[in-house]
Amino acid sequence: SPLRHLRTSFNAFLLQNLWPDKDRPPNFVLIMVDDLGIGDIGCYGNDTIRTPHIDRLASEGVRLTQHLAAAPLCTPSRAAFLTGRYALRSGLGSSGRVQVLLFLGGSGGLPPSETTFAKRLQQQGYTTGLVGKWHLGVSCESRGDHCHHPNHHGFSFFYGLPFTLFNDCVPGHGSDILNDLQTTLRSITLLLGLGLATLLLARWNCVLMRDGQVVEQPLRVETLSQRLLQEAQGFVHRNKDRPFLLFFSLAHIHTPLFTNPQFMGKSRHGLYGDNLEEVDWIVGQITETVDSLGLSNSTLMYFTSDHGDTWRTGTRRGRREAGTGFIKAMGGWEGGIRVPGYSDGPADSPGPRGARAHQPLDGHNLMPLLEGTAQRSGHEFMFHYCGVNLNAVRWHPPGSESIFKAHLFTPNFSPEGAVGCYRTGVCMCHGEHVTHHNPPLLYDLHHDPSESRPLTPELEPRYHEALREVGAVHSDGPSGQLSWGQILWRPWLQPCCGTFPLCGCKEQSAQ
Repeated sequence: SPLRHLRTSFNAFLLQNLWPDKDRPPNFVLIMVDDLGIGDIGCYGNDTIRTPHIDRLASEGVRLTQHLAAAPLCTPSRAAFLTGRYALRSGLGSSGRVQVLLFLGGSGGLPPSETTFAKRLQQQGYTTGLVGKWHLGVSCESRGDHCHHPNHHGFSFFYGLPFTLFNDCVPGHGSDILNDLQTTLRSITLLLGLGLATLLLARWNCVLMRDGQVVEQPLRVETLSQRLLQEAQGFVHRNKDRPFLLFFSLAHIHTPLFTNPQFMGKSRHGLYGDNLEEVDWIVGQITETVDSLGLSNSTLMYFTSDHGDTWRTGTRRGRREAGTGFIKAMGGWEGGIRVPGYSDGPADSPGPRGARAHQPLDGHNLMPLLEGTAQRSGHEFMFHYCGVNLNAVRWHPPGSESIFKAHLFTPNFSPEGAVGCYRTGVCMCHGEHVTHHNPPLLYDLHHDPSESRPLTPELEPRYHEALREVGAVHSDGPSGQLSWGQILWRPWLQPCCGTFPLCGCKEQSAQ
């Protein structure tokens, strides 16, 4: 039956708990989609996009309905997922406009001091691999130091995109997030005599790496999904006789959307639907690989998205949110942070034992919840940040179905009447871009998941109690990794194959 409880990040279990049976530790296959709306999956209410393989995971395991990303944008959300800590603890919260890493040649990223679940498992003898998207930085001071690279964060194997897939990677698709900001940066660099370099920034960002080596620049999107799948399957085959962790971080369904002829025109919802049905096929292929090797009973499979559909909600061709009512996105609204979540674990996995991490965690162990021995998670409060600013707080009172959520401020959507910040691409978290609420806007997500009916003292007996409970909580946090000094492009940090600045190569195995 569906689980209706709160969850911060899967990695809290991986960081805090390991199986005591040394002869049979479980494998982990974590599949993460990029920008997937929760209402687009069959078992979450969508009956027009076909997702049978994803739905199978839910039917054979558990389905989480209060499954939350730590942020509605890639960089902070993925940092929290990997570490079990709010992103601002890693310095990956922004006090200004830039909320994600913009350039591979910047010096910001996930600090080397952070402990990821991959690093913890690697220390316990696991072979660990990341195939797909990273978007948490590469280097700090020199092109080859790779201080933020997956290989330095516990992944013994990496194949994929150290940055992200974005519109600039495909000619004719325009520019992606913060386009006006990137235009301004190009103007600044022109004044510094780097005009030619700025014209190549998009090309430099669109990179494919194998471990620490750039193997394709610019990457070819038309064969990307097939290559990522092959690498993920190859990792499972190579490590079938030893405990492994595979983090398969798909480039789907971030724009630009893929145009795989095998799926083009097959869905009822245009190119977006075609892409999502391809995602489902990819999940089926990975599941089949695990099954064919006899690993299904010793492998925990987990499926989720890095965050909701954020700023593109309601704008994609053929887009349909079904059965959820999550319309508003960004800035702490449910549409940007509530994500699909399924876990299909080993049929006879032994119980975990404690193994504390060195740093304080914000996540909680969910194994009792997933195993059915507990009725709710250890989360009573959860905090939602917009950059480094505390944006909203949710409170799940003990012994109650109600989930109260208080918005301290909300982003100003644009244009007027929109449900997202379409003029700026992403919603900002400061100054004239937000509206502060005193008292905070309060909702009961159990009865009003779309956050469309603010509570009042007349409508909710616990109104004042809820506001008191969320009143003394986290303050705003420090910035650092997303400061201007960290995200600006630096030529000496730019990953490159060939002779800089004329970077360019083609992966030989890709035809």
